[in-house]
Amino acid sequence: MRLRGVAWDIDGTLVDSEPLHLRVLIDVCLSHGLDLRDDPVDRFLGVHMQDVWAALAPDLPKGLSGAAWMEAIQNSYVARAQELCQIPDAVAVIRALAQAGVPQVAVSNSGRQVVDANLAALGVAELLTTSISLDDVRNGKPDPEPYVRGARALGLPPAQVLAVEDSATGVLSALAAGLAVAALGLPQPGAQEISGLRDIPPMLGVGWA
Repeated sequence: MRLRGVAWDIDGTLVDSEPLHLRVLIDVCLSHGLDLRDDPVDRFLGVHMQDVWAALAPDLPKGLSGAAWMEAIQNSYVARAQELCQIPDAVAVIRALAQAGVPQVAVSNSGRQVVDANLAALGVAELLTTSISLDDVRNGKPDPEPYVRGARALGLPPAQVLAVEDSATGVLSALAAGLAVAALGLPQPGAQEISGLRDIPPMLGVGWA
């Protein structure tokens, strides 16, 4: 079936946000007495924040609520969004697809404030049909719900939508929702591995210089 739309993951796929996410997570947790500086840098890669909170809550102060912790994470991230950089060719590819009439949606495991900050940093929000954040779903990735909603927002059958992901968690979500998947530098069963975002336009039949 011909691909007609794109569902973009954001963190690590369109914007190099993982370093900032990690710095913010470390700083906020450190302010509450939990030192994560020696943890593997990929411990929470692609994991939505509710699951991060569930993993860390036992080691954080008992009086700290998940809502307060998550608000501190998001506020700190948004305040530092100027530190973000795009993944190579992200903006150019989105613009090329938009000019060719390919509908696009962003599907993220981050909260609404972070999603909006990321898209604002890239300057591409107006080129997307909409965006799906963790605040818009009951279950984040790897549950299929985010990508089911993304395909629905595009008005396309899931099989006609290409999800672009950089994490195993996101790939599992998209595959479970019935989307085709391009995995950025990530060999995953059921997904087509790509070396860069420049590989995306030809998969939609869009010329790319």
